[in-house]
Amino acid sequence: MSEFSSALAVSASALRAQAARLRHVSENISNADTPGYRRKTVSFELAATGAEGPDLVRVGRVRLDETEPERVFDPSHPLADEDGYFQGSNVDLMIEIADAREAQRSYEANLKMFDQAREMSSALMELLRK
Repeated sequence: MSEFSSALAVSASALRAQAARLRHVSENISNADTPGYRRKTVSFELAATGAEGPDLVRVGRVRLDETEPERVFDPSHPLADEDGYFQGSNVDLMIEIADAREAQRSYEANLKMFDQAREMSSALMELLRK
C-alpha cells in the first residue's frame, strides 16, 4: 500500500468514526427531554490492517451512560409515581454541545488531511507526466 493510500485510508476511517460520534451526539440531544432516556457514548478502537498497512480507527461498542437520570416532579405526568416524580433523561446539553464541537473539529482536521494527501498525490502524478 502506498503512503498516499495509507494516509487516505487513515483519514477515511477517522471521518467515519467521527461521523458516527456526531450521529450519537445528535440522538442524545434530540432525546434530552425523553423520560427514561439514557445518554449514549461512543468509544474508538484500533482496527489493525496487518503488518504492512496502517492502523485504522473504528467505532467500538456504544454504551449507555450509567449516570442516574434526574427525577422530575410533575404529578400530572402519565409516568409519575405516587409521589409525583418521574424519571427524566441523563443527557446534559452542555456536555453534548462540547462533544459535538470536538467531533466536528476532529472531522474537519481529518478532512483537511484527506484533501492534502489527495492534492499531494495529484501533484506527484503531474510531475511524473512531465
